[in-house]
Amino acid sequence: MNPLNSILVEGNLVRDPITKTLASGNQFCGFTLATNRSYKLNGETRETEVSYFDVETWSRLATACSQYLKKGRGVRVVGRLKQDRWVDQEGKPRTKIKIVAEHVEFKSQKDEEPGKPGSLSDQIMDEIEETEGAVVF
Repeated sequence: MNPLNSILVEGNLVRDPITKTLASGNQFCGFTLATNRSYKLNGETRETEVSYFDVETWSRLATACSQYLKKGRGVRVVGRLKQDRWVDQEGKPRTKIKIVAEHVEFKSQKDEEPGKPGSLSDQIMDEIEETEGAVVF
């Protein structure tokens, strides 16, 4: 049996993405999403909890993300969790869990009308229809 490792997160980028081209020629794009969860405390006071998720994309999906994402842009990410492990300079074991994206959906911006000729969504869809991962609106 193959264990399930899948996650869906929707939020906004907290800073512009970081892009790199590795020596192998493979493209990397990393960004951080913030998600908000509101709830009532004791049935009266409304509280907001913010969570941050580091996301990495690779290959053609990374190219599309690096080209079209920027701070504040809304996205929905579907992918898998990956845990990195290392030993820090003080000899202490450290871990970090991040999302490796398999699908990224760009949310429409307020000043953009989806389907309007020349809109960003139309441009992206024309350019990356056969992307390894998926980038959709």
